[in-house]
Amino acid sequence: MLGPLTPRSRFIEVFLKAFAQTNRPRCASTSRQPEHIRTFISENTEVVGKQSLTPEIKLRLFTPTCRFWRERPELWPFDDPYWAIYWPGGQALSRYLLDNPAVCRSKTVLDLGSGCGASAIAATLCGAAHVVANDIDTVAAVATHMNCELNGLQPPVCLSHNMIGSPPKGFDLILLGDMFYDEALATSLHSWLDHCIRTHGTKVLIGDPGRAQFEEHRIRRLLRQLAQFELPESVREENYGLTCSSVWCYHPELSGP
Repeated sequence: MLGPLTPRSRFIEVFLKAFAQTNRPRCASTSRQPEHIRTFISENTEVVGKQSLTPEIKLRLFTPTCRFWRERPELWPFDDPYWAIYWPGGQALSRYLLDNPAVCRSKTVLDLGSGCGASAIAATLCGAAHVVANDIDTVAAVATHMNCELNGLQPPVCLSHNMIGSPPKGFDLILLGDMFYDEALATSLHSWLDHCIRTHGTKVLIGDPGRAQFEEHRIRRLLRQLAQFELPESVREENYGLTCSSVWCYHPELSGP
């Protein structure tokens, strides 16, 4: 992910707020070898599967039983662990792909702000020809590799530079889950996605549970809803006011001439 999301789980809110309130310097994840990061993730996450919209996908995530749910945040050696949470928009997006595999079959797919890599995994399971997972947190790339292994899959190409605003590549499909949590980011995404679509005819799918920053942004009028999913009871209980999560398709032509 690229930054904090709201509304958050009751547990997650307390957890991430503790990280945000510390002024400690973050150790760059590149300062550790990937094998050390893998070991750290393995020892400090739990394999979770059934309590989500995609019970067929296993992921290493933070749960209340994990050490750093209770540990002092200043002991955490990396950037804030947004990759360790399966956000509702990503759940809806991954569920939609698994229910509609033709959407990404034989396509080149970019999972932007990929986090735990669930949508990249779903695209791979659906037969995508080539998948790229992009997240500016390099620890997320290691987590994505480990999550692919959990599901018996070859990992996607993982890129850690910020692709928003870069020259658009020729992806057939771009996936964005839970990326519309900040006005400035939403605006930069709007411009970049429009450029990708007009340059390469890229299809864009967005997963979001209806956060205010998403519903109130002008990009909202350029979207058509493709599906809505009721969140599992456990996810509902952990999130403020969220009962459903939806998938949208971006249509810039809806803005008119």
